[in-house]
Amino acid sequence: MAESIAADVARVLDVHPAEVTELEGGQIGAVYRIDRADGPPVVAKVDETPLEVEAFMLRTLARESELPVPDVLFADSDLMILEYVEGSTDHGPAAARDAADRLAALHGERADAFGFKRDTLTGPVRQPNPWTDSWIDFYREHRLEHLTRVAVESGALPSSLAERVAAVGDALEALLDEPDAPSLIHGDIWTTNILSRDGEVTAFLDPATYYGHPEIELAYIDWTGTFGDAFFDRYETHHAVDAGFFDRRRYVYRLYPLLVHVHLFGGRYVADLEATLDRLGY
Repeated sequence: MAESIAADVARVLDVHPAEVTELEGGQIGAVYRIDRADGPPVVAKVDETPLEVEAFMLRTLARESELPVPDVLFADSDLMILEYVEGSTDHGPAAARDAADRLAALHGERADAFGFKRDTLTGPVRQPNPWTDSWIDFYREHRLEHLTRVAVESGALPSSLAERVAAVGDALEALLDEPDAPSLIHGDIWTTNILSRDGEVTAFLDPATYYGHPEIELAYIDWTGTFGDAFFDRYETHHAVDAGFFDRRRYVYRLYPLLVHVHLFGGRYVADLEATLDRLGY
């Protein structure tokens, strides 16, 4: 595999790879550092999912925001080559505060409707992104209902839990708030999708981008335990987090990544989904 990756990188970039090292951290696909004899290292990612979608999201974030993301040097359906960015996935309070500053700025990028220019991916799972005027309608139809169907069809989600998720969907007008405007979000912020160094974030990786409610981003960060109080305290110096988010709404938004993980991995995520529905009273 290493020889094949090196040959592909040499062919598409006209460079001279010297060493190939597989990198750790990703759950989907395989990622390699390519050290070159004729320049700085690059990163090559291979996957069965269409990598040009990830490249499109990274390029959009680079063009439409100040979020630090790696430059895309090449992308087709099964190979993407990125600039190599120094950093680790161990993030202390200083990095958490820096991430809060950067994500607050990202959430300041607005659109006229919820959705995106095209459907995107979260991991290997399709995210439908038709432009929609209502956030509640968008979250119900294109996140909860879509992933419920996917997870039921794959056999991962029991019908009894699917019915309970549908009951939450029916009650969203009472559970969620419409934001002032759609905000650009990264969509998949967790520990290994962030690189930091000396207390600063050097790159955000593997996005699942669209325009949505910033609270869904915050809820995902909370669920994954990526950052603690330092992040949320700093974020609130930029954007207020309305009352009720930590008590209730974060659990409504937690349902979406839980459905994704139920579909992909099953196991304990089914029990986690059930526990979240219990907490919500549905």
